[in-house]
Amino acid sequence: MKFKATVVLSALALASTLAGAQQGVSKTEITLGSIQDLSGPIAGFGKQARLGMLLRVDEINEQGGINGRKLKLIVEDSAYDPKKAVLAAQKLVNQDKIFMMVGHIGTAQNLAAMPVQFDKNVINFFPITAAREMYEPFHKLKYSFAATYYDQMRNAAPKLAKEKGAKKVCTMYQDDEFGLEVMRGAEAGLKTIGLEFAEKTSYKRGATDFSSQVAKMKAAGCEMVVLGTIIRETIGGIGESRKTGFSPIFLGSSAAYTDLIHKLGGPAMNGLYATMTVQNPYLDEASQPIRFWANKYKTKFNEDPTVFSVYGYNIIDIFAKAAQKAGPSLTTDSFIKVMDTMTIPPDMFGSAPGSYSPTKRLGSDASRLSQITDGKWKVVSDYIK
Repeated sequence: MKFKATVVLSALALASTLAGAQQGVSKTEITLGSIQDLSGPIAGFGKQARLGMLLRVDEINEQGGINGRKLKLIVEDSAYDPKKAVLAAQKLVNQDKIFMMVGHIGTAQNLAAMPVQFDKNVINFFPITAAREMYEPFHKLKYSFAATYYDQMRNAAPKLAKEKGAKKVCTMYQDDEFGLEVMRGAEAGLKTIGLEFAEKTSYKRGATDFSSQVAKMKAAGCEMVVLGTIIRETIGGIGESRKTGFSPIFLGSSAAYTDLIHKLGGPAMNGLYATMTVQNPYLDEASQPIRFWANKYKTKFNEDPTVFSVYGYNIIDIFAKAAQKAGPSLTTDSFIKVMDTMTIPPDMFGSAPGSYSPTKRLGSDASRLSQITDGKWKVVSDYIK
């Protein structure tokens, strides 16, 4: 009788242990999820971010994993559609039982998916978007790494306008949360030097014709244009402007800081300024560590790495450092405890240092300016904040 009771109690203890087990963390594995655009308008970014993540995951697993556990990364495609992002989040959180969402791309997509994650106590770690909502309002499950679009433009727009003596500044932006953040940040910055937009024009996500927007800005005599654009809209807007003989100073956010702009847009893109937080890793980069890393990436995936490859790589790298510190008993709470005292030093890609605390969920708000010169991005300013 006593033996039976012991067996029953042991079974109950085991059941309660299993019931209390951390989702996404087994004895041998940590399961991470990510949502990328792999087939939509910014698929170029999504594919690069995914490969950067996979490179770091492979390196970590080759070195024995994190406290003896291998990393497993499951990537879903949102096609840059918030509705699909919700479905992808539901699959990852409820079916794949991920421990954490890492590097989810897109502002509207993150906003749509976060409630699904938070309902199951799943952290939204380092989303690839620089929107303020990635850390505001405060939520214990939010961690953001990128200087916000708002802060990037609030700092860069007045600096560049003053430097270039531009009095008529205009904006062309994507009519969604991302574009509005860029526009509002620049608007706030220009106010500090006594300027306001001479013309504002927007476009719907996925638009391909920018002739009416360019005509409006040309008619307003804009000397500088703030672009709340991503890849093809940046190329399309600047290309249309050059075609019509309209040549203002163009300033984009970190969403336009990609090698795809000069690779796809060609010489017409020379002169474009953009804010950035890490360097694009060219294969012939002067820095030996970046050159070594870029060649390793190219050998593995048979394509050149980009700034989005770096984002993906760094996101997994910082996750791994925090998870390692959290020790063998990895849980959401133990991870948060580590992150809330975390400082991140500058890396080989030129990132600004970052830090977190129980009340600070944005690593750094610093960004700097880069410009396309002779078909390559060149850093042209120090970090401004």
